[in-house]
Amino acid sequence: MDLNLDGFKTWLTANKNYSKATISNTVSRMKRADKILPWFNDIVYQFRLEQEPAYQSLSCSVRSQLKKAVKLYFEYIEESETEPILPKKENNLKALSLFANIGVAEAYFKDIGIDVPVANELIERRAKLYSQIYPDTHMICGDITHKTVFDEIVEESIKNRVNIIMATPPCQGMSTAGQLDENDERNELIIPVIDAIKLIKPQYVFLENVPMFLSTAINVNGEKVLIPDLLKKELEPEYKISQYIIDTKDYSVPQTRERAIFLMTHRTDNLEEWVLPDKDEQIVTMQDAIGHLPKLDPYINDVSEEELLEIFPHFYERKEVAANISKWHIPPHHIKRQVIAMQHTPTGCTAFDNKEYFPIKANGEAVKGYRNTYKRQNWSTPAYTVTMDNRKISSQNNVHPGRLEYIDDNGEEIYSDARALTLYELMVIMSLPENWPIPENTSEAFLRRIIGEGIPPLFVKKVFDNLLGD
Repeated sequence: MDLNLDGFKTWLTANKNYSKATISNTVSRMKRADKILPWFNDIVYQFRLEQEPAYQSLSCSVRSQLKKAVKLYFEYIEESETEPILPKKENNLKALSLFANIGVAEAYFKDIGIDVPVANELIERRAKLYSQIYPDTHMICGDITHKTVFDEIVEESIKNRVNIIMATPPCQGMSTAGQLDENDERNELIIPVIDAIKLIKPQYVFLENVPMFLSTAINVNGEKVLIPDLLKKELEPEYKISQYIIDTKDYSVPQTRERAIFLMTHRTDNLEEWVLPDKDEQIVTMQDAIGHLPKLDPYINDVSEEELLEIFPHFYERKEVAANISKWHIPPHHIKRQVIAMQHTPTGCTAFDNKEYFPIKANGEAVKGYRNTYKRQNWSTPAYTVTMDNRKISSQNNVHPGRLEYIDDNGEEIYSDARALTLYELMVIMSLPENWPIPENTSEAFLRRIIGEGIPPLFVKKVFDNLLGD
């Protein structure tokens, strides 16, 4: 019998008074148990799991967590065998995904019954991966500003009765992490989006971008026009338009990420106006999201195997445990001088504050940099905004929070996880579903960059749930 983690999560939500973070962690632990010993529905499963070497190598607390998850899964199986299976949720929403990238935003659409018959992405590598993840979607790869591509998008959308458009145009010209170039031609990609809305006439429109989207002016027929003013001028006669600036941490996403959101509702279809859902009462912290994961050491590129094991005696043991959690939970690669600096840096602090073990160059000179680099994240808050350059210790807010591991012979406090976050941890922080079908041969570096560009899909799901009345 295959493991039904989606059903398990739904059952936990309905039957246990657990927080969302606890539910997510319980599902992850059951998945981990299944990787150690593939699940089978027999009472001896628990006994056999406990005999597995990979299980016995875990800490006492982790073993206890896995046992509890297995016990709960048995409860779920027992109850589900006596309850009718509910039909799969179906809605009449069919979406066109513009600037789709690899489909991060729509990662939960299948779960809530939204079909995506048509998508468009400029870059071929991304479009191909999108098609692997979403094989039922007609991916149109090409530049939306080219007439043949634009016409195909519109034609396919009308043919497939698309009634919602989701557009997440590139934001590099407006992002504070970019050049803030008002003349960046990518800022004008909102124009073909407006043209597509006018021709397809969807019932609903979801637009997303960075907050600077609201104060960016573009050239339209020789005049500078603010993007929100252009949207209202061109679309307000037909659409009710609501605009927001949100932070995804307010919607159970364990990451601070501010975005500008436009929700549009067609005026002529007697539709209830689409608005944002209320903010969630609880904030999901890094502790909630990844605090249950065991310690993981980085691989040090510029030392011998012998020296690596002197610095990290448990490197391979911890690496194996991590691999049992996820294929994407891989030790990041760093250089020794950066790792040593972070070993001496407490949670939430930057290595620039270290009196002795501060960041240095290869020649021993002190590094000069911003205080949000060489910086550990905090356990007690959501993660900082994930950027595209998320694999480096020397880039902004990328380092694992860590925990005090031991005090060395010199009386120095040494902290664990002296590394950037793993790709798996980034996926959790981005609220991507555990069962998102990424092909196993996908490049880790490519995925890291994509994740840094995307909008957390749990937030998108909550916005669409509000449209569906859930």
